[in-house]
Amino acid sequence: MPWYGKLMKAHTVSALAAALMTAAFSAGGPPAAAASLLQQPKYAAFLADADTGEILYSRHADAQRFPASITKVMTLYMAFERLAAGTLRLDDRVVFSRYAASQRPSKLGLKPGESLTVDQAIRSLTTKSANDVAVALAEHIAGSEQEFGRLMTARAKELGMQNSHFVNPNGLPDSRQVTTARDIYLLSQATIRHFPQYYAYFQQRQFVFGNQTMPNHNHLLRTMPGVDGIKTGFTNAAGFTLTASAVRDGRRLIAVVLGGPSRVARDSNVESLLTAGFSVLSARNSGRQVQVADMLAEPGDLNDEVLQQLVEQGSGEPPVRRR
Repeated sequence: MPWYGKLMKAHTVSALAAALMTAAFSAGGPPAAAASLLQQPKYAAFLADADTGEILYSRHADAQRFPASITKVMTLYMAFERLAAGTLRLDDRVVFSRYAASQRPSKLGLKPGESLTVDQAIRSLTTKSANDVAVALAEHIAGSEQEFGRLMTARAKELGMQNSHFVNPNGLPDSRQVTTARDIYLLSQATIRHFPQYYAYFQQRQFVFGNQTMPNHNHLLRTMPGVDGIKTGFTNAAGFTLTASAVRDGRRLIAVVLGGPSRVARDSNVESLLTAGFSVLSARNSGRQVQVADMLAEPGDLNDEVLQQLVEQGSGEPPVRRR
């Protein structure tokens, strides 16, 4: 194996193992028996060049999975379309119905009849991943959640997302709402390509609304240079999900991981994919031929006992357990 492949494998495995050990002990106990991340039944991954569409890594890319809060990227895509067309404005007021206000956390917590602007709604979705706001925005655009789900699915098919089906705008559990790692890549690519004027919403580190300060659930925005989006997700059924985009030396890559067993495992895997992808592109410039798979050791992961105790929330992050 070339020296750079060995170095990448060593760095990837050691960093991931250390992070997972820390996560296990902070959750209140020693690590459980090791199991491969790649053997997790919900796991799927996809890495590709955002500009050329070249696939750099693929694992269970077309296997249907639950999207959790990554669903909100589709919701935001629908809103961005209408903003660009002039049928929706950033200063329009989005009024909460009783149904929208009744959504499970993560939520902003407005009461029926209260409202916020479209701009505030978008910011709350990209940071706090507010389920109630997603429904309120969907009702504002389409009149009902059911109609919005139909529109989401139709638009997804037009974007080439052939294995995706949507019934709600927030990603709360529904067995009918499915997608794939490849489809989420296509959605992320289309969002970046079609609406560069709105993509900056995904880059904000936090959003202040009233007395609430809401940090972005995408931790890679703060920990990995070059990452500028896009969306996390979590439910018990989906596991930990993330679609992330990063730019280095003028090249943009998009990595999608679905079904991670923990936030740390998910984030570490996405970071490793992006790092390996950029290393491949750099190696090509030097005349070396190498693949992303050559640079990735199969990462060990923990049997995440924490996951079994988390509540269904459809949010980007589960509640923190304390000893």
